[in-house]
Amino acid sequence: MTALLTVLSPVSGQVLGLGDVTDPVFSAELVGPGLALDPERSAAAQVISPIDGTIVKLHPHAFVVQHDDGRAVLVHLGIDTVELGGTGFTLHAAEGSVVTAGQVVVSWDPSAVAAGGRSPVCPVVGLEAGADALTRLALPGDTVSAGEPLLSWA
Repeated sequence: MTALLTVLSPVSGQVLGLGDVTDPVFSAELVGPGLALDPERSAAAQVISPIDGTIVKLHPHAFVVQHDDGRAVLVHLGIDTVELGGTGFTLHAAEGSVVTAGQVVVSWDPSAVAAGGRSPVCPVVGLEAGADALTRLALPGDTVSAGEPLLSWA
């Protein structure tokens, strides 16, 4: 039996359902179930690890943290932000880094992303999770702070 894993909100902002994300890969939950966050518009917003684990993928606009038990969470900072080529993102960790939930991984400027015509919405996805594996601890419309429980993963 796998222990319950609490997934923390990586950013502060308003909770959205994945169906509200403008990217069809996320909105159709093709990479997995989860929630999204419309982040507070801050010039130096910090993005924290949602779980304890190892950073197995790290790009300026997205990262994956894998728990010791194999479960992995994707945090994607904005939609179409890969087109920025890393501009406006500062990495505070590296691939292979062991992180604790709440540790800063990236800082960025969601207001600059929005000003550039891209969505700063951040999908938070349980990779390869079954549709019923995640339970919402925050609901669409709620406002959460970074570090608050967002999802539980059975």
